Amino acid sequence: MNIRTSATRAIILLLVLLGAAADGRGQQNAPLGAVPPKEGDYIVKDFTFSDGQTLPEVKLHYTTLGTLQRDASGRTTNAVVILHGTNRRGGVFLVPSFAGALFNQGQLLDTSKYYVILPDQLAAGAGKSTKPSDGLRAKFPKYDYSDMVKAMQMLLKDGLQVNHLKLFVGASMGCMEGFMWAESNPDDMDGLLLLSCLPTEIAGRNRMVRKLMIDDVKNDPGWNNGNYTQQPYGLRAALGHLLVVGSVPTLWQKEYPTAAAADKYLDQYIEDNMKSTDANDFIYQYDASRHYNPQKDLGKIKAKLLLINPQEDFWNPAELGIAQREIEKVKDGRFVQLPFGDLNRGHYTFFQAAFWQKHLAELLGVLKP
Repeated sequence: MNIRTSATRAIILLLVLLGAAADGRGQQNAPLGAVPPKEGDYIVKDFTFSDGQTLPEVKLHYTTLGTLQRDASGRTTNAVVILHGTNRRGGVFLVPSFAGALFNQGQLLDTSKYYVILPDQLAAGAGKSTKPSDGLRAKFPKYDYSDMVKAMQMLLKDGLQVNHLKLFVGASMGCMEGFMWAESNPDDMDGLLLLSCLPTEIAGRNRMVRKLMIDDVKNDPGWNNGNYTQQPYGLRAALGHLLVVGSVPTLWQKEYPTAAAADKYLDQYIEDNMKSTDANDFIYQYDASRHYNPQKDLGKIKAKLLLINPQEDFWNPAELGIAQREIEKVKDGRFVQLPFGDLNRGHYTFFQAAFWQKHLAELLGVLKP
């Protein structure tokens, strides 16, 4: 989506869709890091997916801030990877309410001290990494989260020569991948900050909504098994469902207090997203969670883990009590339920670093020097 800064309502729209902070309007000119970001690509040859399919070449795009450091043994000591959510990109974190609150001099993830890595995840993002809409469409391998974690591990180890993480930060889908990564490779990181997810199988209402959105597209004759000539109309319905599950009722009641205001916002949302969303990409992205279930291996996690969920989150309802129960299985895990507040943005509260950074400070304080 193109960032529009000329109108307050367009800013709010962008911040909701990309998960950034709606109250960042007063920070438009805030610096987003102590060190300017750099972008690059790493090409993986003959990538094999979990279902056995292969691609001769996979491009992994990334953004970095800072300078990588090593100890005398060659171990990387200051790397921080931050993984985005579904249909997003690494650069989505370069907003005032996140980067402007964390990456500047003296802040918790000061990029003059830390080497921050923002990958565009394989296939399941809106960035520049390889994805179905690049050409293969519905013939693209049926990837899942394990393939994305594998790709990120290859990017770090082989592309960026990062052999250890000081901190792993994951939001939404990235949060779920964090649980998987810490279980399969428990020595890869010292700490994890996981935001807006649950350490259990995608089931119940969460899975129902994902399937509903996928079916919205596939049941439209215009989808034509992925060989459409224009975006199928069913994508509009899917985007409508996505709007609801990512909604922020308390904020939106204030921002759109009349039927006319609400209608205008909705119309603009659909128009913008129909231009920026590909139906095949969308289907793949929301089905990639189908095998996710870290519940049985939570005891394998060695790193210090902090899971933070907002009170107002349609995807991960607080009333389920799952996070509180399952975090007990993590040897050095802690769960924080954020209360309602002025900075609450529903599922996307993770972009409001001011709301939870005191908990990050506590986590960093107990990590190995």
